[in-house]
Amino acid sequence: MDEFPADKRAGQALARPQVVILGAGFGGLSAATALRHAPVDITLIDRRNYHLFQPLLYQVATAGLSPAQIASPIRRIVSRQKNVTVLMDKIVAIDKSASEVVTSKRRIHFDYLIVATGARHAYFGHEQWEEFAPGLKKIDEATEIRRRILLAFEQAEATVDENERRRSLTFVVVGGGPTGVEMAGAIAELAHRTIVHDFRHINPTQTQIILVEAGSRILPAFPDKLSESAARQLSRLGVTVMTEAAVTDCGNDGITLRDGRRIETATIIWAAGVMASPAGKWLEAQCDRAGRVVVDATLRLPGSDNTFVIGDTAIVTDVNGITVPGIAPAAKQMGYFAAGSILGDLKGSPRRKFKYRNYGNLATFGRSSAVADFGGFTLSGFPAWLIWCFAHIWFLIGFRNRLVVFLDWIVAYVSFNRGVRLITGGEN
Repeated sequence: MDEFPADKRAGQALARPQVVILGAGFGGLSAATALRHAPVDITLIDRRNYHLFQPLLYQVATAGLSPAQIASPIRRIVSRQKNVTVLMDKIVAIDKSASEVVTSKRRIHFDYLIVATGARHAYFGHEQWEEFAPGLKKIDEATEIRRRILLAFEQAEATVDENERRRSLTFVVVGGGPTGVEMAGAIAELAHRTIVHDFRHINPTQTQIILVEAGSRILPAFPDKLSESAARQLSRLGVTVMTEAAVTDCGNDGITLRDGRRIETATIIWAAGVMASPAGKWLEAQCDRAGRVVVDATLRLPGSDNTFVIGDTAIVTDVNGITVPGIAPAAKQMGYFAAGSILGDLKGSPRRKFKYRNYGNLATFGRSSAVADFGGFTLSGFPAWLIWCFAHIWFLIGFRNRLVVFLDWIVAYVSFNRGVRLITGGEN
């Protein structure tokens, strides 16, 4: 196995501190760009060659956007940052005693390590359900969900069996958080408005979309009145919201709820929970039930001055006692903070503690339907939807992506059109 960088292999002392960043999501990229003028060398490692804007994955899954509109090549993003080396590689382990990251191909020395490897969906001990109910964390998953949704309409059009048609036109989304409500609303808009005139033997307006939530209300992180508003807006879109309905079984032909009810469906989408990456195992660190590494308000791994854990990989209580949520703005703030802490160390400055700034919480469920929580100020309906649109466009990487997504949304708003209705992959 090779070591990296080359001058380390030759036994030469490294002239500048080596910063290794694991993960090119919001947190990792923010840390890298914040160190662009720092006297350090950065190695940015990710399993994929692109940065993905995950909050809009559901629009890829429902044929609203193409993958290229919400993803950008990592190398292009940092191409002008001369102190960054990008490696497409898979993390195997972290050797804390040797200060090295172990990948599938090499060992990489670090003076500072920033772990920002994100999270994946969780099935709460029922990993076998993933085959029947894919989650939504990667582009491949989004295009697979798109394939299943569009294929369900095609199968309904082709069958003469009424029971099979009904099953094909029933869609179940498990999980009432932002991803779940956004998916349910987008499927409803697709079925009831976009493709309503595309078929001859079925009526897409008869499609049944069911949002299943184990808790007492959807959007539990939002105030009660916004959860109620979201439920009303989803109902107007044709979504059936079922609360206190935990899933106990999931299979090829549907789901079973805790009270024994059975919902027959050909398409199940999982949005019920997340599990952190294996970073906790790599670091041999204390983790919470979701696998997130417990770090203090300095974002450093306990007992390690040179290792930061940020974003969805970490469970953090900030200087004000606030538990930092697992959302993109929080990850970006933690990335900037970790970079600033490294700069502070190099200058001999005293350590600071992270303070989370809440810029609001947003969720949308279709054309002109959304809720927004800004602490003491809340909005719902069209005004919240406008804020959601501009906020998400702002966070997209690259002017081209922002412009293309903005234009696509304008066209979709006027025409109800979703132009990426392509069935790809799998065996159709």
